[in-house]
Amino acid sequence: MWIIIAQRLLLDLLLDIIYFPVWWYTGGIKFISLKCFDIFKGGNATLAPGLWLKNIFVPMFGQWDWQGRIISFFMRLFQVVIRSIALVFWALFCLIIFWFWIVLPFIIFRGLFL
Repeated sequence: MWIIIAQRLLLDLLLDIIYFPVWWYTGGIKFISLKCFDIFKGGNATLAPGLWLKNIFVPMFGQWDWQGRIISFFMRLFQVVIRSIALVFWALFCLIIFWFWIVLPFIIFRGLFL
C-alpha cells in the first residue's frame, strides 16, 4: 500500500516540477499583472493628482479674495506636479515588480547551476 502512495507522490512531484514554468508564465503573469495594477490603483487613490487638478481653481480654506485664490492656485499646481511625479515613480516601481516576476526563475536557475 505504501508503495502506491509513494509512487503517486513522486508522480505528483514530477508533474508539479514540469507544470511550474507553464503556470509561472501563464497564470502567474496574469496574477502578478492584476496585483501590480491594484498596487498602482492604490497609489493613484492615495496620491490623487487628478483630484487636485480638478480643484485647482477652488480657493483653499474659503479664502475668496484674490490673494487667497493666487496662493491656492500655485499651491495646488505645485501639489499636482509633485504628486504626478510621485505617481510616475510608483508606476515604475510596479513595472519593476512585474519584470522581477518574469526574470526571477532565470536568476534562480542561474544561481543553482553556477
